[in-house]
Amino acid sequence: MRNSSAAPRILVIDDEPQIRRFLDISLRAQGYEVIAAGTGQSGLEALATQGADLVILDLGLPDRDGQDVLRDLREWSSVPVILLTVRSDETAKVAGLDGGANDYVTKPFGAQELMARVRALLRTHAVNMESPAPVYDDGFLHVDLVRREVHVEGRAVVLTRKEFALLSLLLRHADRVVTQPHILRELWGPTHEEDTHYLRILVGKLRGKLHEDAAHVRYIATDPGVGYKFIGQVSGTAPGDG
Repeated sequence: MRNSSAAPRILVIDDEPQIRRFLDISLRAQGYEVIAAGTGQSGLEALATQGADLVILDLGLPDRDGQDVLRDLREWSSVPVILLTVRSDETAKVAGLDGGANDYVTKPFGAQELMARVRALLRTHAVNMESPAPVYDDGFLHVDLVRREVHVEGRAVVLTRKEFALLSLLLRHADRVVTQPHILRELWGPTHEEDTHYLRILVGKLRGKLHEDAAHVRYIATDPGVGYKFIGQVSGTAPGDG
């Protein structure tokens, strides 16, 4: 857990050593703590293990597209994100903002402009709640949101992208009902808020892979006509059937 009295920690994810060095010097000069990563995956792992108050993310990474990194990050973290891009077309910027980024800066950029954006986002998010832990493990079900791995009774379970997105969404709001329209917007987009049959099918498939059904609820509880919530507890044993 991040200490609120500590210097804000900035995670820089960029494959260019000179950019990482420039940002490290500039940010430290302003009193920030800096973590640097050269790939998308190492950046996600650094965020999961060390935490950060803000992420500066380059869209052009060697191992995967920055938009994909942003999408995976948003499945378990609400940390503010500033995108770095050399792309001049608005499409990439809009896609990044729609994908969960808070702001963007186009390369080449000035240090003063970036620092102003960093300060503004840190002020805006200063009172935000911390993101939930990126790993859930109760002894029966193990979910690693960063590595996108799911195990049931020690055995790997393969989830589709939609199944994993649903599980991740419910985990992030554990013990709170997530409404059907909210889930449908998140997974299928705003034009599918009435397509509840999609959701029923998806929940049924996910329950099957987690070794449960609607009559023996272990993790995914239904609030009839409203939505679903993740129930469970972090302990050495699996929670009992509900």
